[in-house]
Amino acid sequence: MKKVALTTLGCKTNQFETAAMKEALMLDGYEPVPFSAPADLYVINTCTVTAKTDAESRRLISRATRQNPAARIVVTGCYAQLESEKLSRLPGVSMVVGNNEKKRLVELLREAPDDKTSVTVSDMASESGAATLSVETFTEQTRAFLQIQNGCDAFCSYCIVPFARGRSRSVPFSEVIDAMKRLVEKGFREIVLTGIHLGGYGLDLKPKRALLDLLAEVEQSAIVERLRVGSIEPNEVSEDFIRFLAGSRHICPHLHLPLQSGSDIILGQMGRHYSSADITRLVNTLTLQVHDISIGFDIIAGFPGETEEDHHASMKLVAELPIAYLHVFPYSSRPGTRAAGMSGHLSPTVIKKRAEEFRVLGDGKKREFAARFLQKDLL
Repeated sequence: MKKVALTTLGCKTNQFETAAMKEALMLDGYEPVPFSAPADLYVINTCTVTAKTDAESRRLISRATRQNPAARIVVTGCYAQLESEKLSRLPGVSMVVGNNEKKRLVELLREAPDDKTSVTVSDMASESGAATLSVETFTEQTRAFLQIQNGCDAFCSYCIVPFARGRSRSVPFSEVIDAMKRLVEKGFREIVLTGIHLGGYGLDLKPKRALLDLLAEVEQSAIVERLRVGSIEPNEVSEDFIRFLAGSRHICPHLHLPLQSGSDIILGQMGRHYSSADITRLVNTLTLQVHDISIGFDIIAGFPGETEEDHHASMKLVAELPIAYLHVFPYSSRPGTRAAGMSGHLSPTVIKKRAEEFRVLGDGKKREFAARFLQKDLL
């Protein structure tokens, strides 16, 4: 039996897609092993949100090559989607596979020549439907991830993801429900809904649906004991959504909001469609109406043109709001984005310092939130 080692960088969507590739490879006769172990096949599912993740992807390729110089090394994911030719020239790389081709990995492995590197990457801009990836087993996981949407239409000034993932595309409503039922039959008691722009779910379907329609169906039919919503845009958390979440028995009281900045000036430069006042109202309303809700923020530190005043405005906003944690990203210029051409790019030293200040603040928020539950029994 051939051995396969897989590793993932980046978002929950990537984690889901790695699980789907792993399952397909197992059904084809491969035995999964840790990425640190010798293997016949290595699959590296990359991310390209920052320069650091690009470098980490290259490091993992080198590591796999050292572990078994004779192994086949497959590079896929967003970095592979955007820099396929560059990655194909790295020593040891056997195949470069685009995001849309992940579902055909087993087939591509069978067809790929042994004597040269193959590149199979399609144009994501032309994609009009979401790929349905079937995942029936999540080894080493106590909960299952379910991808219901892919792509993004927002094109925020700093973000390369729409170019790597294409336009927003939704998995049909009935297919999502069927996939949930299969996961529950496998014994999972919690399912995490994932997507690149989850709040855009269903808007491209005919007839048009919405994420709230899906949540309501889960609630009414009690399909799964616990359903968790992944990241959702702040301006897509409506009053109806909040009321539903407050009264739900099955939707976890948890929302992850990609805030990105607490400065209205920087939010405008980023192309975000809300203000710091909007965020304050939203978080305070959620905290008031949804019992024990856990709210997390994404923050980008050191955006081009960000002054000390902008940074302090962000720090002050986060410090004053009752959130549970932060995910902090030092700004990283991505060629092809509007922000890459903006003036006022900050030095790496300043960006690193501001990111570290946010991380310290986030650690304090996490401790404060956890302390609320000491000596309490929780379900």
